[in-house]
Amino acid sequence: MRSTPHKALAVGAAAVAALAAVSLPATPAGAAPPTAPLAAECTPAQVVTNGGFESGTSPWTPSSSGVITSRSGQTAHGGTSFAWLNGVGSTHTDTLSQSVTIPSGCSTATLTFWLHIDTAETTSSIAYDKLTAKIGSTTLATYSNLNENTGYVQKSFDVSAFAGQTVNLAFTGTEDSSLQTSFVLDDIALDTSGGPTPPADSTRTPAAPSYTVSLSSNAGGTVWTGHESVAFTNASSTALSEVYLRLWDNYHGTCSAPPITVSNVTGGTAGALSVACTALKIDLSSPLAQGQSATIGFDVGITVPSGADRFGHDGAFSFIGNALPVLAVKDGAGWHLDPYTNNGESFYSLAADFKVTLDHPSTLLVPATGTSVDTPGSSGRTVTTATAAKVRDFAWAAGPFSKISGTSTAGVPVNVYSVSGISSSSAQSMLTTAKSAVDAHASRFGAYPYGELDAVIDNNFWFGGMEYPGFVLDLVSTTALTHEIGHQWWYGIVGDDEYNSPWLDEAFTDYATDLALGKTGTNCWNSVSWASSAEKITNSMAYWDAHSSRYSTVVYGYGKCALHDLRRVLGDTAMTKVLKDYATSHWYGVSTTAEFKAAAQAATSTDLTSFWTQHRIDS
Repeated sequence: MRSTPHKALAVGAAAVAALAAVSLPATPAGAAPPTAPLAAECTPAQVVTNGGFESGTSPWTPSSSGVITSRSGQTAHGGTSFAWLNGVGSTHTDTLSQSVTIPSGCSTATLTFWLHIDTAETTSSIAYDKLTAKIGSTTLATYSNLNENTGYVQKSFDVSAFAGQTVNLAFTGTEDSSLQTSFVLDDIALDTSGGPTPPADSTRTPAAPSYTVSLSSNAGGTVWTGHESVAFTNASSTALSEVYLRLWDNYHGTCSAPPITVSNVTGGTAGALSVACTALKIDLSSPLAQGQSATIGFDVGITVPSGADRFGHDGAFSFIGNALPVLAVKDGAGWHLDPYTNNGESFYSLAADFKVTLDHPSTLLVPATGTSVDTPGSSGRTVTTATAAKVRDFAWAAGPFSKISGTSTAGVPVNVYSVSGISSSSAQSMLTTAKSAVDAHASRFGAYPYGELDAVIDNNFWFGGMEYPGFVLDLVSTTALTHEIGHQWWYGIVGDDEYNSPWLDEAFTDYATDLALGKTGTNCWNSVSWASSAEKITNSMAYWDAHSSRYSTVVYGYGKCALHDLRRVLGDTAMTKVLKDYATSHWYGVSTTAEFKAAAQAATSTDLTSFWTQHRIDS
């Protein structure tokens, strides 16, 4: 997301590693999302039954009675029994499976098993005989005669992404026509623990928000007043009796004189402001059962403070990010009401539709999220109507900008709006960069879905750059602009909880910027030096606000280097496919660390447990 000065200039901002063109999932417009129960309390448990095979075959399903055995020729890791797959020396397949249920309320689920492989194969390069471990339809790892070992080796996999599901845990061994390979398994366990894990996208609520906004500005574009309404659906099996509006920009004022005001609420009753006046509770007129919808409306006032900020005005030029009240997210962990952070971002929201009408003096240009159409207003005024589908927020700017436009090679309309003092050559350079960047990211992750792209350029931005859907604020910087445009995919299309998991957008975006700019990250992990044992790539903004000097270095720098290291483990082709498939499966959804780790593990036979530990990437 935003690049603070030391990020933008020292680390460099990077656009999300988007790989291979992807097609959008076929979800009917306006269709109600699927539903699932909220996460329950977690009771730590080991959910594999008879993982040591000491109680016979039940509840395992082996392909033959000889798979679970204590016969001579192999030995158990513990006890006397084990599972012996293959070892025949001719064309043969053995299977072993068990249905397991992973509790929905647990944030950690780890599959472990002990594996011994011996073989009569003499090759050091060809995998003739193979063992595949799967959970559900996901392949966790594949081993072969090339992985022969003298004793047992423990394998470990993060399967937290399967929380709340009943899935089949299965092992399949295959041999070719000659020379045996034995795959011997023992002490299989699947341990669950931890607090509530965020449920799947379909149980985050309020779902499918649709915002309709009409605002009118003063002569300078620094004060906006009007009306906003939002329709939404309760996707949760728990009745929804209230919602929260996030009034993020009240951070920039005081509770006695807030820059964002909400009044005359309909469809519910306004409660007290909380979280330093950035959260407003609305008790609904009546509770919503699962699948039911409602609409709330209210008058809104926005006063833009002075300052070249993501919400502020630099002389005649206003930048209005995070100013529209948006719905907070509720999931199995409850309402996400994290505080505003000026060090990074807190802006966690679900994909929504916006139609925003902005009535302003015709002397002001108004770049905005979505696709805009200008029509004449009252005398000396223009009405800009911006529409955007499946975006997480809406931002705009207002001022006597200089504007140049172009179209990327792939057909994306790109506009660059410059404040006074930006040379025409700098503006042209930023237009060239924007066209190149949007196509580069689209070619890796999937077609840019938001119509036009607006870049607002001001070298006075203290923060470097900031991203919103279809709209970015930036300095004159090729690297920073490539980074902010990359956020259209990581944060915009593939969402995340920015406060609790900032690495999911910042590290991925910086990694992608490297790819877009032809940087390989060679040896970049070698410069890693942790400040303390508590410092991790996956720490939340609560930690980074207390250790702000390390935020950029660890989340951006170490984060992207960890992804470069992962690419070297998986291989370029596999990493490309992992990120392509991951973007596709989370298109307009929400990413979690556990889900990404599971996706990466499924792409390799190498156990990544030590990789995550070394790189301090915790679920």
